[in-house]
Amino acid sequence: MKYFDRAALAQVLADGITEMKLAVTPAQQEQLLDYLALMNKWNSVYNLTSLRDPMQMVTHHVLDSLAAVPAFADARNVLDVGAGGGLPGIVLAICRPDMKVSMIDTVHKKTAFLKQVKAELELANVTVYTMKVQDLGTVTPVSDKFDVITSRAFADLSDFLEWSGHLLQEGGKFIALKGTAPAEEQERVPAEWKVTGLQPLQVPRLGAERHLVFVERSN
Repeated sequence: MKYFDRAALAQVLADGITEMKLAVTPAQQEQLLDYLALMNKWNSVYNLTSLRDPMQMVTHHVLDSLAAVPAFADARNVLDVGAGGGLPGIVLAICRPDMKVSMIDTVHKKTAFLKQVKAELELANVTVYTMKVQDLGTVTPVSDKFDVITSRAFADLSDFLEWSGHLLQEGGKFIALKGTAPAEEQERVPAEWKVTGLQPLQVPRLGAERHLVFVERSN
């Protein structure tokens, strides 16, 4: 486990939030740091992320996910597919306590971590599922379909849509967090879906391309 310099991490986090002009309260920033501390602690055993340096986790994971938060401004009920260590799901849940955030992953140790984060951070708006997304809503019922379904570095766009499209409510949309915005992935999108938008993200201290891909039903 890498040394966790909370004060230094808090400064980088606060600076990034200011630079991106995001409305994240001091209490929410403390929660984000608590989440980072848990990730740092669990990562040595559970391998939640290949990154081992907490400072890299701030820029590559937390600020990266925070950059996408404004795109969820109208969302009320979100599903994060292939949630892994909780990115962007946990970050969304912290920043938007008014929004329901469900996270799904097939890997038990990752969902065990997400449940621990939910408990320790007292995130009442979080639900965690351990299963394939194809089985959610079919094998395991959900009370409501989702108005936004998201994923971060999860799968090819076509697979993401095919596996989870049955969970999207009428008029809902997909928001995929991608690095580059590969044209060939967009071209392979099944006919019933259409890419409605592509938004480049500027993430402070992250010298890499980041994009949001928006997809809706084409009919």
